[in-house]
Amino acid sequence: MNKYRQKIVSFGGKTGHFQLLSGLKKLNDPSQITAVVGTWDSGGSSGILRSELGVLPPGDIRACLLALMEDDNQQKVAQRLFDDRLKEVAGPLKGHSLGNLIGVRLDHIFHGIDRGTEAERALFRIRGHVFPATLTDLSLICMTKNGVEIEGEADIDSRKKRADFDPKDRIMRIYFNRQAETNPKVLEAITKADKIIFAPGDLYTSVLPHLLVEGVAEAVRKSKAKVIFVLNLIQKAGETDNFKASDFIKALVYYLGDAKRLDYVISNTGKFDTETVKVYEGEGKKEVKLDELVCKKIAPKVKIIKGTFWEYLKKVHLLRHDPLELALAILKL
Repeated sequence: MNKYRQKIVSFGGKTGHFQLLSGLKKLNDPSQITAVVGTWDSGGSSGILRSELGVLPPGDIRACLLALMEDDNQQKVAQRLFDDRLKEVAGPLKGHSLGNLIGVRLDHIFHGIDRGTEAERALFRIRGHVFPATLTDLSLICMTKNGVEIEGEADIDSRKKRADFDPKDRIMRIYFNRQAETNPKVLEAITKADKIIFAPGDLYTSVLPHLLVEGVAEAVRKSKAKVIFVLNLIQKAGETDNFKASDFIKALVYYLGDAKRLDYVISNTGKFDTETVKVYEGEGKKEVKLDELVCKKIAPKVKIIKGTFWEYLKKVHLLRHDPLELALAILKL
């Protein structure tokens, strides 16, 4: 029996969103959780399927559905199935995630990514809800401080690999190539929510673009829900180089349109162990430091929740949010 029964709406992408949902579904009634997912990914298997079949990218939806599976054994089997890349297969299917292919076929059979996602929920008996933020075919564009324009989430995400990459040339603005019509179910969920959470993840490609979708920022501002922003643990090269907590908050508040609507920020203040620091510094990645006084100037009413919210997976050298600690901190607010 889940201890909490709060109506929760979360916005995010893959890993950070997955961790958040994995914890929430264990402590909160899963049927009360709505994950809102972006459909502007242009990279990997999702990007190829999108260009070749004219479908909206299924990758982030697949990750959220997986996170919301309540039975651990079911989730383990499904993850192996979804992550299978058909490496031994010759031809155009080789390298594609089987999970993406399942999602795409259901979208085709049920005539749309929204109905296909609902069918996949029924297939895997998932009580939590997963809604695409928009059903519009979009391309995400960023403009840097030096006036460099980059189109496509994959190219924005990989700009650190460009020969002319300058970490001081920050992303200053993001926008879509056309108007993004919102999924009505997303607005309905926001209206009913007790808490709205912006999950950790790639700030400019996975988190903030949700606020560019028509009506979403306005709905969040008008909502009676508590608005919560979970800060990343580590800076991301090409997106949040040298970012402190205040830089994340400043960006969110800009696209949200009202600093007073940000109620809580969750920041990891637990120290990383020596091994973790060495691994990440070796990759040129630094932790996101909390500059509390500056945060308060940007969002005077915000309450900062501090604690140890991380875990380190040694086998894959991956630092991520601890699902249960993060979920518990949010649900107790």
